[in-house]
Amino acid sequence: MSDANIESMSLSEALLGKGEDRTDWELLRRQREAGVEPEADPDEGDFDDSRVRVVEPRRKQAISVRLDPDILEFFKAGGPGYQTRMNAALRLYMNRCRAAAPAKEPA
Repeated sequence: MSDANIESMSLSEALLGKGEDRTDWELLRRQREAGVEPEADPDEGDFDDSRVRVVEPRRKQAISVRLDPDILEFFKAGGPGYQTRMNAALRLYMNRCRAAAPAKEPA
């Protein structure tokens, strides 16, 4: 399986779905109470789970790092999850550096 065909998402994203919730929950509740089977959404399509694989997140390694106060304040100002955002920023930087680096030829 090609990594290009793999889309990563958190468990909550997988459960809630991406994008705007367009479900009319009140209508579904009334239909269920009336014993009416809801109509299928033509935009939904069939879900092919043959290529789904559950990937557990990698364990993070605890380290001690010294940061400039303004950098730490910037990430903390975004609220809870600032360490995750810092990790994502570092990963973005790492991936861009790797993509820009010339391929090493075998010795």
